[in-house]
Amino acid sequence: MAAILVAPLFIAYNSLNSMREALRGVQKQDLDATLLLARIRTTAEELRQAELQLVYATDSGAIGRPDTRMAAAVGAMRALSDSLPGYDLANAKTEIASTLDRVEQAIPVEFDAVRRGRGERADSISKQLQPVLLRVDSIVERSGIFLRERTALKVEIANVDAGRAQQLTTTAFGVAVALAGLIAIWLTTTISQPVRDLESGMEAVADGDFSYQLGIEPMRHDEFGRLAESYQTMVQQLKQLDQLKAEFVSVASHELKTPINVIIGYLQLLQENVYGDLTPKQREICLTLASQAQSLSRLVRQLLDVSRFEAGGGKLELRPMPLGPFLAELETTFRVLAIQRGVRFHVDRGPRLPDHVVWDEDRVSEVLGNLLSNAFKFTERGGMVELSVAASNDSVQMHVRDTGAGIPSENVPYVFEKFFQADNQAAASAKGTGLGLAIAKTIVTAHGGTIEVESTVGAGTRFSITLPVRASGGRHHALDDHRVPDVSPLSPAEHLPELSAS
Repeated sequence: MAAILVAPLFIAYNSLNSMREALRGVQKQDLDATLLLARIRTTAEELRQAELQLVYATDSGAIGRPDTRMAAAVGAMRALSDSLPGYDLANAKTEIASTLDRVEQAIPVEFDAVRRGRGERADSISKQLQPVLLRVDSIVERSGIFLRERTALKVEIANVDAGRAQQLTTTAFGVAVALAGLIAIWLTTTISQPVRDLESGMEAVADGDFSYQLGIEPMRHDEFGRLAESYQTMVQQLKQLDQLKAEFVSVASHELKTPINVIIGYLQLLQENVYGDLTPKQREICLTLASQAQSLSRLVRQLLDVSRFEAGGGKLELRPMPLGPFLAELETTFRVLAIQRGVRFHVDRGPRLPDHVVWDEDRVSEVLGNLLSNAFKFTERGGMVELSVAASNDSVQMHVRDTGAGIPSENVPYVFEKFFQADNQAAASAKGTGLGLAIAKTIVTAHGGTIEVESTVGAGTRFSITLPVRASGGRHHALDDHRVPDVSPLSPAEHLPELSAS
């Protein structure tokens, strides 16, 4: 691009240099020649003055030698005329030399007549010399006209060359700008697009999505090809490490379930006095141990659920389910909790909701149950918890909103990470494990949906879930010749096709 943009400058420089050479030629030849002709004219005038002085002299003794003034003027004129061929004025030099020859021949004769006092003879010779001397002026005048015409021609040629150079420079500059623009577009396409593609891939990896495919071919023989190859290698290694981590957590959690269940079982037997009566203090200790064992069992179960989804083993049991009864059951379940906590609770059903959806009912119930439980846990008596459900194209949007303690803004981006607990735990009615929202996000994502959170400290929190009417992930149950009616919220005439086991 720099070379293309600089090219017009070189063209302009060459054009200016050519004009400079032309002007230098005019100065060197025509201007110097004009000055030379002026000096010849001045010398010719001096020669005429010397000749007149000779004619009108009355004292030959005061005149001196004829080679004093007139001879000096003739010699000077010859010396000046000898330089005329160097300015392409050789003809003028020849004519002036011929004229000076005649003058040199007449000078001794005229001087002799003056010295002898023959005035008429001297005057006659002077009258013959005057036209000869005036001929020098005529030669100089013709040469000056020739020089002016030649200078005008050179200037005209220089103007034409300058115009052509200007047009060429303008054209070259326009072509350079156009080429630079095309190169800029090409660079934007070949550099900016791969950079944006790599940026999107990095964002996907940062979000835990290792399935993102770059639009850059790793086989490209340039920097982006090597970057794409390194990216693919990095993604594969991260994916393997993530799977190994999830599998390890899954195996560890599964192996922990058995000893925990044994502990819980023996604690129950102790509480039932199977191994003898317990003292009040022992019974209190058993109750504490049983509570902690149940919490540990729940933590292991949740951790196992998360690891199964991350390792790709947590399959959804998708089946058609009626949406109305599902919401009614949720409302009934949490109505009792709302009465116990003294919190207002209601379910807001929007218009044109689909009658049926294809979800994993147990998993979606787990998600909404977790969000509603958190809402009640962080909402004080007299507050409000709301579940609103609305149709949106081929999706269902659900919002769980409360007027509780809220989440600090700096904690909001991390609420869906495993074991993360916000700084508002002091306002909770019960402590959690920090896995509920992580599980909720994995379940929603497995359905092909999204979950987001908005919160203001002291004003409350709103979780927003968007699920497709018919989820496509997971493992379907066989529905033998069962057709699901009216699953579309906008087109009641459409029906789901028969679902086969996968």
